[in-house]
Amino acid sequence: MQTRRETLKHSAIVAGLLATTGLFPHYAFAYNKPAFEAKSVAEVLKALGAGAPVESKDVTIGGPDIAENGAVVPLTASTALPGVKHILLLVEKNPSALVALFNVTDSVEANFATRTKMGQSSDVYAVAIMNDGKALFAKKEVKVTLGGCGG
Repeated sequence: MQTRRETLKHSAIVAGLLATTGLFPHYAFAYNKPAFEAKSVAEVLKALGAGAPVESKDVTIGGPDIAENGAVVPLTASTALPGVKHILLLVEKNPSALVALFNVTDSVEANFATRTKMGQSSDVYAVAIMNDGKALFAKKEVKVTLGGCGG
């Protein structure tokens, strides 16, 4: 009979072997550190190599007009445009503006939802970065009534 400790040991060995064979894609473990540390929307787009953002009706953002709890604010971003490389969610007044970065290919429907923390009322952006470097965005104001830092 195999004990739980032996099972965990064997599982760790198998996971280590799979990791060394390259079975797990390396890009899944990488992220753009300068983009996630950027303090403004412009810095995020610069770190990702995108051009100046242009407002577009083809990019949509969803979220509450008034968020009662800033610790859990649901946001959505979507577009039906072909040739999208990244979909970003940004909160202008957060200490780090970039909330989420989704890598997109033509075989993926660019429709994402997540939850974020907002310390205060702010403009929220959904940005679609195209394969040619163009940045298209939609903006929405979200008012926070109760947040981690007030609001």
